[in-house]
This record gives sequence, structure tokens and C-alpha cells, in this order.
Amino acid sequence: MDVLWDCVIIGGGAAGLSTALVLGRARRRTLLVDAGHQSNLAAHGIGGLLGHDGRAPAELYAMGRRELTAYPSVEARTGEVVSWERVDAGFTLELADGRSESARRVVLATGMDYRHPALPGLAELWGRSVFHCPFCHGWEVRDQPLAALASGDLALQKALLLRGWSDDVVLLTDGPSDLGTDDRARLAAAGVAIDERRVAELIASNGELAEIAFTDGGRMARRGLLVVAPLQHRLALAEQLSAEPGVFTAGDVSAEMPSVAGAIAAGSQAGAALVHSLLADDYGLPSQQWRKHVTV
Repeated sequence: MDVLWDCVIIGGGAAGLSTALVLGRARRRTLLVDAGHQSNLAAHGIGGLLGHDGRAPAELYAMGRRELTAYPSVEARTGEVVSWERVDAGFTLELADGRSESARRVVLATGMDYRHPALPGLAELWGRSVFHCPFCHGWEVRDQPLAALASGDLALQKALLLRGWSDDVVLLTDGPSDLGTDDRARLAAAGVAIDERRVAELIASNGELAEIAFTDGGRMARRGLLVVAPLQHRLALAEQLSAEPGVFTAGDVSAEMPSVAGAIAAGSQAGAALVHSLLADDYGLPSQQWRKHVTV
């Protein structure tokens, strides 16, 4: 622990790399620690990212790491932060390899895990023809038979949202639903059918969704399925650190609508906010308020 880093960034996805790039260009000593488990690695490509539309996530992250090598104040390291301790005005962080690092600031860019339904056959199709975000994946299954698997308050919204990519959309409620008369009328007016049978499994063909099987033995041909996949913190460490002064957040851990484009923007803003925060410490300047990124 010979270096006092201006910042340690936990997570090397879009948000973490973006933050590191800003800090590198600002000539701040920065360590990026990445465990390499970005949640979108299974996706066929990144949809809707200007200049990189359709690019494989792993390729984008490799490009980002290569860009960071131009900045000598930045080190990108494969690893995992397992614990932390508040020390004076900064932090001591313990890594899984046994090394300790000292930093004035910390950026949480750990991303989140998507908790999709535990449905047989789903995991193999996740990020391609089974997805949670039609803005990211809807274009690839446009004008094909689609379904939305949702219940409760989300059922109407998810089914109608998916309708923008296809005229053939079915809402799967996975059992009797509590849809009211008005909601059923809205779905009917949009041309969305409702199927209340229990879903048993997803059937693939050539690596893509082909059919949805039901517990009554029936099957339905579909080429895309939108599911509800709540986000969950990956590490208890993230929840602990996020309440600490001097900790910044970027990407999915602080996003209302997770996306690679949003994560890059959040990382850029977090980097700028962090530089201003260090200036406040070094020269007694008043702290600036940066929306959502500073957790003090």
C-alpha cells in the first residue's frame, strides 16, 4: 500500500471505465478494480449506444481498457474489493488477492444483477431473444411474434410497451390475473392477446426462442419474450459504502433506467464531480452539489 490513490473505482463496466477516462485526462491517480462480471455480457450487442450500436459488450469494455493505457496515472486491475475501512479522510480497501489500497475517494460502479424468473430454458436465451429491456433488444426481434411475461401492476405497461415493436404480442400472466375491465379493454384495443396459463418452460431452436410451453401441455410459437427482471446489488460492500461520505456512485447502482449509454454519461459526470470534490479538500473551496453522484 505504497500509493495514495486519488480514487479507487470498483467495477470496470461502462460506468467505471468512463469515470476512469475522465480522471485519467484530469491526471488523477486512479485505480480501477474490475471483477469482470458485467451483467450484459450475455447480450448479442449493445442496442442504442451512439457510435457502437450492436457492438458486443465485451468488445466495448476491451476498447475502454485499451484507451485507459494512454493515461499513466490510471491503473486497471483485474480483481475484487472484499472489504473497506474508513481511515482519516479516506479509505483503506482490501482486495481478494490480499493487497490493500489507500484512496481519498471511492467510486461504486459495481453494476447490478438482473434477477430474471427461474424458468427452465430461460438462462440459455437471456440477453438475446429473452430480455428485460425492449429499448436494448426490441429492434432485433421486430415484427416477429412476441410475448411479455408479467403480472400485477407491471403487466399492462410491459405488454403495451412491447407492442411498439410488433403487431403480434401476447401478455402471459402465468396464472389467473387481476387485470380489471379497463385494462383488458386497453390491451384489446392495442391488439394484445392475454394468455393466463401457467408457463412451464422455454423451448429454443438454434440458440433462439422458438416456443413457450405451458403446464397444460400446450405450446405457443414466439420469437421474443420480455420478462420482468428486478435489479439487485451484487455486493453487501456496495450497500455499506454507498452511505459513506467521499463515495461516489455511477451506472446501474444509481440509475433509474439502466443502460450502457446512461452508465457512460453517469461515469463521466461522476469523474468531474470527484475532481471538484478533491479541489475542495486541497484548496478549501466550497463543495459543489452534483445530483445523484455524491452520496454525502
